[in-house]
Order: sequence, then structure tokens, then C-alpha cells
Amino acid sequence: PPLFFSTQTRPSPIPLRLVGSEMCIRDRIGSVLTANLGKIYGHSNVIATDIRECPSGDFFKGPFEITDATSYDQLYKTVQKHSIDTVYLMAAMLSAKAEKQPERAWHLNMSSLFNVLNLAKNGHIKRIFWPSSIAVFGPSSPKQLVPQTTVMEPTTVYGMSKLAGERWCEYYQLHHAVDVRSLRYPGIIGWESKPGGGTTDYAVDIFHKAVQGKTFSCFLKPKTQLPMLYMDDAICATISIMGADKNQLSVRSSYNLAALSFTPEELYKEIQKKITNFKIEYKPDFRQSIADSWPGSIDDSVARQDWGWQPAFDLKKMTQSMLENLRS
Repeated sequence: PPLFFSTQTRPSPIPLRLVGSEMCIRDRIGSVLTANLGKIYGHSNVIATDIRECPSGDFFKGPFEITDATSYDQLYKTVQKHSIDTVYLMAAMLSAKAEKQPERAWHLNMSSLFNVLNLAKNGHIKRIFWPSSIAVFGPSSPKQLVPQTTVMEPTTVYGMSKLAGERWCEYYQLHHAVDVRSLRYPGIIGWESKPGGGTTDYAVDIFHKAVQGKTFSCFLKPKTQLPMLYMDDAICATISIMGADKNQLSVRSSYNLAALSFTPEELYKEIQKKITNFKIEYKPDFRQSIADSWPGSIDDSVARQDWGWQPAFDLKKMTQSMLENLRS
């Protein structure tokens, strides 16, 4: 599992980040977030890490370290070497892949979090960002406008690990004064890389097929509504919550985050307005049951109230941006 860190060279805290790759939670957002942190704080102040060598000319321009997020000793050495003060932990296994390797997914998702929490508990780092997910919700949760606090009984390994992670984040804040901040990401849509192993990744793959002139085979039913977020908004939300005054934050587990909610059918029709000959076929597989256990929309009013969260992209604007960037 990969990571990214940042060192401190100025009075204000500078984020350090950890991201995932092959077995990653969100390698797309990790790559883009790391690049954006480099632009904000200077590329030399953000250290990228992974379990394998970073390809030459890849997304990141700053220092790079091979580091395993499941090894406390390796993390500690990297933190000490670069005087890292903030960690963005993005290493994890996504929902669909986790269902095929449940024990491996649990180990990766939980041990990496414990390692970073303990680094903070032991005084080696100051702040942590850890992403949760809408996967914490389950069939017993409300299906529309899920509130910040509600019934959470996830039925997937990924969701269980995220729910457990939220409880541990709050525990470490209450008992060890660890400054850890978290967002419950919906599906994240971006043009920067190809889809990974997530249930919401159909909403990325569909754009690739559209610009390639191929028929898209969707693994979800046409009317399966899920919450989504465009990459630009995801980066904005992540940087915003990390820059917020700690006293503004009322949620110690993870904030609901929302922007868009749509179905494969609605997304297809929006793309077809731009590419009239684009075709779709529906072939639901095991990921349909995962999607059915998740809500269709999220109430993120607490995030908006506490630290001013406000998305910028609607379905039309996101579709236009995705197609323009992929074509170029």
C-alpha cells in the first residue's frame, strides 16, 4: 500500500500523504491530491510513497520513498527521514476487490490506519487525513438524504473496515488527542486515470468507452442511483477540511460528503447529448448487490455548516469536463 507525506518548512502545518496503488482505496484521488498539495506547499515538501517504484514522469514531481503502509517501522523511518508532520492515508482495498479477498482487505485497511494513528499517538506526526466512504451505510440505513448520524450496518468487507476505522478515529481523538480528519467519500469521478476496483467506477469507465467510440457494458442496473463526486470537488473538500480550524469541527468520526446523485441511465443520457451515437448495454453482476446496499443520496448539511463545504460541479458540468479532458 502506497502513501504520501509532507514535511514542514513553514509555520503552518504541511500535509503529508499516503495513497494506494495496486490494492488501493483511491489511487486516482491520491495521485491528483498529491500533485495539488505539491502546488500549494511546494513539490519538495510533499513526499510520495508506494510499495513499488513510481513510474518515471508520473503524476508527482517531488521526493519519493518506497514504503509499506502495513509496516509501522517503515512508516516511522520515512516520517523521521523527512520530518513529516501530516499524513494523508489513502492505502486500502476497494469494495469489489475486497469481496474477493476479505481477510487481505481487512488487514490492509485496518493495519495501515492503526499504524498512522499510533504514529500520531506517539508524538511523531501532528495531523492525519483518512478517507471513509458511503460504504459504511447498509440496507438498514435510509436510502435518500442519509443524515450524518444514522443506522450503519454495512454488509461488505470494505464497508465494515470503514465503519470500524471511523470508530477508531474518534476513539484516538477522544482518548489520545489525535487530530484525525475524515470524509465519507461517495463515488469519485475523474479523467486522470482509468477505473480501479470500485462499485462506483462504472461512472469513470463509461466516459472512456464513450470517447473511444465503444459500447459500454454496465455492471449495474439502469436505475441504480448512487451518490457521486467530481474529482475537482473531492480535492477541494479534502484540502478544505484539513485547513479548517479544529474548533470548527463537530464530527470526530467522518463527515458526510455529497454533490451529485444519478443513475447509469441518467449519466448515459447526459453523455449521449454530446456523443449521439454512444451505446450502452446492461449486464448486472455481483456489484449490483453492493450498490443496492448503499444509499442513493446523502445529506451533508453538517459539513456545509461546520467548514463551508460547497460542491461546484453538477451532472452537466462534470460530463462536459470529463469528455473534454479525455479527448485531449
